Amino acid sequence: MLPQGLEEIGSQELEALGAKEVTPLRRAACFQADMACLYRLHLQCRLPFRLLREMARFRCDGRDSLYDGIQQALDWEHWLPPSMSFRVDVTGTAPGLNHSHFTALQVKNAVIDCQRDLWGKRSSIDLDEPDLCLHLHLHRGDAVLSLDGSGGSLHRRGYRAAVGDAPLKENLAAGLIQLTGWDGTSPLTDPCCGSGTLLIEAAAMALQRFPSLQRRFLLETWADFDQELWESEQQRARKRQQTITNPPRIMGFEQDPAIAQQARDNVSAAGLTDVVQIIASDFREAPAPDGDPGVVVCNPPYGVRLGDSTELQELYRELGSVLKRDYGGWDLWLLSGNRELTGALRLKAKRRIPVSNGGLDCRWLHYELNRRAADSTTQGT
Repeated sequence: MLPQGLEEIGSQELEALGAKEVTPLRRAACFQADMACLYRLHLQCRLPFRLLREMARFRCDGRDSLYDGIQQALDWEHWLPPSMSFRVDVTGTAPGLNHSHFTALQVKNAVIDCQRDLWGKRSSIDLDEPDLCLHLHLHRGDAVLSLDGSGGSLHRRGYRAAVGDAPLKENLAAGLIQLTGWDGTSPLTDPCCGSGTLLIEAAAMALQRFPSLQRRFLLETWADFDQELWESEQQRARKRQQTITNPPRIMGFEQDPAIAQQARDNVSAAGLTDVVQIIASDFREAPAPDGDPGVVVCNPPYGVRLGDSTELQELYRELGSVLKRDYGGWDLWLLSGNRELTGALRLKAKRRIPVSNGGLDCRWLHYELNRRAADSTTQGT
């Protein structure tokens, strides 16, 4: 499962880590992988929400075929003894199975009835910390039963206890940084950094830091879990991590001191204090950067959830003026959920990439900031 708009780059990430026959889908990608690769993906992927291991596929045209298909889908004696708890997640619909909660209940009943036939007792349901997480997807008469190897969304890295009012999910931020092509060798600046997510994800990628190394995965409870192979992939990921000897120049500005402190707390929790600098300052008052040009990334408010329209128009106008004045030669990537506001930048976008941010239709816009931009009066979109 991937953020909408990042299916192609998400598929590229899967291929780079060894997945085979990768096919981008809508908000997802399908692929083939051996167990070593599947472990590696859990530890090193930055873009997916979840990684699902398909275990069975069967025809499903209603409650009865769902019940029978689930009972035959797995060797439940092997995979789910009564001592283990479980949870069922459902996506999609089938005839008579139009509500995910109802469908999950049918799956649960099929599994529990099978357990009672085997042992005379059943597993408990744990929605928060199950030992096994089953995922059922219904689509066009087919049912696919998978195992969720993480149990919780992989976008939760664990460093972000503090967030702003409209937080950008970590995996979306990582994908947006990848789309810029920034590789850590040039400066990176966010003039409206909020809780610092774009900067933290950029630094983590540049230094090959993998936050998933610190989390517990449900795949460790799978019946066929290979501890030796898992430890080998953990060691492989650790070897990729770089020490901070020549860190990239990563800087963010946030005018609200309280939010700036939240960003610093997040940076500290991510172990990147020596790499990411958060300055409590309005970007309009910040000094012009010196040295080589780099990349500006920005996720300003869109006027959908935050801010007054007139004030935001002025914010965008002043942001455009500062960037044209002080950041000549830099590349700007800005996440826009409001075309009218983006026009106030008075810049012409070179590239527009559709993405979804929290259900909002947005564009990841690329601008080249050069000397001609200072005199430009072309409206951006």
